[in-house]
Amino acid sequence: MVSKHTSKKTKLINGALPVVFAVLMLMIPLSQTLYSTQTNPYAVIEKKFKVMNQILYYVNQLYYEDVDMEALMDGAFKGIMEELDPHSIFISAKDQENIDELFRGEFQGIGIEFDILNNYITVISPVVGGPSEKAGLLAGDWIINIDGKSAKGVDREDVYKKLRGKKGTKVDLTIGRYGLEPFDVTIIRDDIPLLSVRATSMLDEKTGYIWLTRFSTKSGPEVKKSLESLLSQGMERMVLDLRNNSGGILEQAAEVANIFITKKDTLVYTKGKNKQSNQAFISSPSKGNDRFPLIVLINRGSASASEIVAGAVQDLDRGLVVGETSFGKGLVQRQAGLSDGSAIRVTIAQYYTPSGRLIQRPFDTENQNEYYSELYEDDREAKIDSLKKLRPPFKTRAGRTVYGGGGVTPDIYIPYNLKLNASSRKIMSHPNRLMFNWSTNYVSSNKLPSFEKFQTTFTISDNDLKTFFKYVKDQDSEIDNEEALKDADYLKTMLKSEIAGVKWGINQLWSIRVNADNQVMQSMEHFEKAKSFLN
Repeated sequence: MVSKHTSKKTKLINGALPVVFAVLMLMIPLSQTLYSTQTNPYAVIEKKFKVMNQILYYVNQLYYEDVDMEALMDGAFKGIMEELDPHSIFISAKDQENIDELFRGEFQGIGIEFDILNNYITVISPVVGGPSEKAGLLAGDWIINIDGKSAKGVDREDVYKKLRGKKGTKVDLTIGRYGLEPFDVTIIRDDIPLLSVRATSMLDEKTGYIWLTRFSTKSGPEVKKSLESLLSQGMERMVLDLRNNSGGILEQAAEVANIFITKKDTLVYTKGKNKQSNQAFISSPSKGNDRFPLIVLINRGSASASEIVAGAVQDLDRGLVVGETSFGKGLVQRQAGLSDGSAIRVTIAQYYTPSGRLIQRPFDTENQNEYYSELYEDDREAKIDSLKKLRPPFKTRAGRTVYGGGGVTPDIYIPYNLKLNASSRKIMSHPNRLMFNWSTNYVSSNKLPSFEKFQTTFTISDNDLKTFFKYVKDQDSEIDNEEALKDADYLKTMLKSEIAGVKWGINQLWSIRVNADNQVMQSMEHFEKAKSFLN
């Protein structure tokens, strides 16, 4: 039975819907002559518009309560895009506003790239330098509770409402992580940094390090500037860190790759249905530099533009790719704004590395959760290795065999193996920023040598660590210092890095911190092999 108390909004929709779709259907036949009747998609569109018109009319008339037609239609648009591929999406007007705000640099919150997987907010990647990364959140973590309330089934709009907030405010989260019991983290909201090159530093007297976290409009110039700075400091070999870099602008990926390539060759090319989508990016030898061996570090969070750079370096035998198999995103999207402020991001082409590899992972539009969740499986690399015979082989310029169809597989596999106990995690992610505050006091009360001497000779003594643990106990008596002491070497490195950051800045902080990063340190053992490519 239809309620007699129909709202004014519903009445307006009642009258407007048939008119809107009548206009749409009148417009469609004008273009039909461009296509044959056998292949004409507009015939399908016209037929289905009539059905959609009927569905909306009946829902509006018969549903037992008033319906939010805007939300209903947004859901329909999302469903359309989900039938294409995991990277073609509909972006609501509100979500687009959030994205625009982020890129204007006015965003404040906890700093995560997320998706709703298995009914939970799942971290696709913590924003580098943001509060969540500082608190120790990792790709694949999922949020169980927000401020003591279950986050299961939360919709995307509520994520923004619950996790965004003014700088300095806090949010309490319960985090799920594969292989661990759920644990609590308090995150202090802050400005979300939109840097491209996060760190540029000398790891030792001859090893340069550039950490590129995204591909924005200025990534090429930023990397070039960082490289020039390292060369001026005597760099003889280099690590380019692309871990957890989820990509960005295609042109900038080609520009970054070109910085290391001195022969005229293809860097990446794209193929699509329309000729306008077909592009080939050719290196300019005058822009390249091959005077030093290069290692490119990737992991399962390295996607899209990151894979273009890693694929070009690998296919052109310019350097050694090290780490874990990358994400596997070989699709190119273009964003188109819509009349109500919403947008679609639609795949227009596939991209290929110089050898002809398409590195896109297989996907099933019926079960997109698996597309992401398989990234975080512990045995992912073993599965990839076992399936090599099923993946198409290609040859690098020097004749090495590489594989397509599932990300960029590294030349040297090095898994990330940091395992901290619960007490150490609490110290690292404490809302009072225990390490930073203790280090600030340390710098103010101790005379430090030059950074060069600090980097090579300074150590956190056992007495310093004891003083730090006393400070921790004074700040939070619930932290088990005895348990945290099991991670003493790691905590000493973190404290040293925080001291460097307070005294000299972010680049110096990371030049110390990577000493506790097994992937960076183990990658440096393979420079002789990287050097062989130069010959």
